[in-house]
Amino acid sequence: MEETIGVTEAAPIPQQRADQLLDHAVRYAEERHWDVFPGTWLEAEDGKEQCSCGDTACSAPGAHPVRQDWESQATGSAVQARRLWSTQPKASILLPTGRTFDAIDVSETAGFLALARMERMDLTLGPVTCTPDRRMLFFVLPGAGLKVPDLVRKLGWSPAVVDLTARGEGDYVAAPPTRVGSHGAVQWARRPTPANRWLPDAEELISPLAYACGREAADARTRRAQDS
Repeated sequence: MEETIGVTEAAPIPQQRADQLLDHAVRYAEERHWDVFPGTWLEAEDGKEQCSCGDTACSAPGAHPVRQDWESQATGSAVQARRLWSTQPKASILLPTGRTFDAIDVSETAGFLALARMERMDLTLGPVTCTPDRRMLFFVLPGAGLKVPDLVRKLGWSPAVVDLTARGEGDYVAAPPTRVGSHGAVQWARRPTPANRWLPDAEELISPLAYACGREAADARTRRAQDS
């Protein structure tokens, strides 16, 4: 994984390797049969990294769609992916959810707690990403976006209280090694391998995920009560 460093006056801005982006985009389409589409990219300007969209206050610099019709641009063809990234080699790699997979999005703290619990339970896991804004995304079968709120309620948690959401149809995730501004790169907590080609259903993972998010919410309430 490409090493990133903080942006200071003495340190050059780390460059996103274009050949690495193209290679990963092609492999996602070719080996995993995931749809991919190119997003924005980072441009160096006055010693800082700016999103190619031109918005200096961009919330996801270098890691969001370029076009409003991005869903029509997404492709599962390795040949087409190669053509797209050959046109703009620095483009981020974005994966639409709701097609070959959905993603359950939780905080990094809750995600690692749930991951350890899942491994002890010997649950079948799919790929999992970590993002620079300290989120973890668990890849599951499509359909999670619709059923997760009800699954959380059935476990006794309120979806409005626990920090757990599902990304499904009409949404997307950034794939490694996409970099998000100066914050770092999206990375794999669990890499895609032949062993996790078959994704779990959201129902198989929701219990440890909801438990970890509920525990995090309870801890936060306790800290607020102690501070008041």
